[in-house]
Parts: sequence; C-alpha cells; structure tokens
Amino acid sequence: MSDLALKPNGTTPAADDARAATVAPRVDVLETENEFLLLADLPGVRPDAVDVRYEQGELTVHGRRHDAAPAARRPLFGEYAGSHFHRVFAVTDTVAADRIEAELKDGVLTVRLPKIEAVKPRKIAVRG
Repeated sequence: MSDLALKPNGTTPAADDARAATVAPRVDVLETENEFLLLADLPGVRPDAVDVRYEQGELTVHGRRHDAAPAARRPLFGEYAGSHFHRVFAVTDTVAADRIEAELKDGVLTVRLPKIEAVKPRKIAVRG
C-alpha cells in the first residue's frame, strides 16, 4: 500500500468568477525507491495560476485555468471555459516535506515528494 493516499476532493471556487466550474484534474501517483511523483493534467494553466501547498500532512493543488480567448476577442464558438481546480492528498510522515518540488511543463504538473532516508531501501553488505 502506498504512503500517498487520495482524500475526497474539495471545492473552493474563487469569488471573482462564480460561473467557473470547479474540476478535479486527472492525477497519476507513482512511487520509486527515492520519491513519490504526482502527475496532474493541467492543460492551458500557467505556472502563476497554480498553488501547491503542503501543510499538516496534506498536499493541496489548487488554481485556475483562464478562458482560452483573450477579452479583446469575441468568441464565435467555445467549449473551453475557465475553471477552478482543486485536489487534496493525504501524505504520511515518510515524505521529506522540506524537499518537495513542483514544476508545470507542457500542461503537466509534476510534484516530487522525496522520501526520508529512513524509509528508503538500502543494501546491507554481508561480511565474511
């Protein structure tokens, strides 16, 4: 069983645009020997529109995807509307909170949650 568990999704739409939907982006969580990786699909989202926080054992990913068309243009047809997104993950104490990193590139948010040294597998030398 993984040490990173999905909690129920909360919704916190911003007061500036009550019409925008709140969505839960699709997320993959992977585990390696050294870290957990959280990969979230956030197409059309700018890095300055994403808020990633770790607090009291919870990792929160929250933000806003803005409308595709600039305000100066009049859309003729549109299926791509702005939206808020929000996901919360429970994280156990096996993660080194001070070394968590996040990067948004090509529409994919990658959050690296390094494991503390005590839980990493290590090879024990056998002396003879």
